[in-house]
Amino acid sequence: MPKVLLVEDDEQLARLLMRSLNAEGYSTDYASGQRDALRLFEENVYDCVLLDISLKDGNGYSVCAAIKAQDDTPVIFITASADEACTVAAFEIGADDHIGKPFGTRELLARMKNVMRRHRRSSPILRCRNVTIDPIRGIVSKDGRELTLSALEYRLLLIFFSNKEQLLSRDRLAEELWSLTKEFVSDNTLNVYIRRLREKIEDDPQSPQIIVTVRGLGYKAVDT
Repeated sequence: MPKVLLVEDDEQLARLLMRSLNAEGYSTDYASGQRDALRLFEENVYDCVLLDISLKDGNGYSVCAAIKAQDDTPVIFITASADEACTVAAFEIGADDHIGKPFGTRELLARMKNVMRRHRRSSPILRCRNVTIDPIRGIVSKDGRELTLSALEYRLLLIFFSNKEQLLSRDRLAEELWSLTKEFVSDNTLNVYIRRLREKIEDDPQSPQIIVTVRGLGYKAVDT
């Protein structure tokens, strides 16, 4: 089920949109302001973000910039402003589309499917042994069976799979995670998340074959 983050300060419009999206088979989270939107984005993996410019706190431009700094999740601005400068500003910070209010549900759904299709084509599946990551859908599978990972576990695995066969020091892993989450990652936190990942993806977590330890140096994802 595709997952959507709706960021809109008009609560009545938000309820109508969520009802329409849910009826079309989408799972939808809602935030009315910048702070809640970024918190939800840190905690979840979304297929698309629908984003208004005017929010209860902050603005949509800041939210879009923060999202695009972390990954390439599709962002569609939904705004009452028809000003060309607003549209140009949205695209300059990485927005994938822009739709003016009022709009029809069918048009919105068509635009969502279009941007998600484009991203799906441009983001290949990442594989390491019998584990795969679909970066667009945010799905991790082992032997074809979907795994349940937290947002931080998912992002840590994505770092490993994007750098297969490369030695990754503990400092580099902590820095990569900090750049994604903007939260300090201690040695103990890193140990915990690597252990949890191994418990989910390894056949024998006590003798890992995918995320292996290079003693005294760090870790690497091994594909052979």
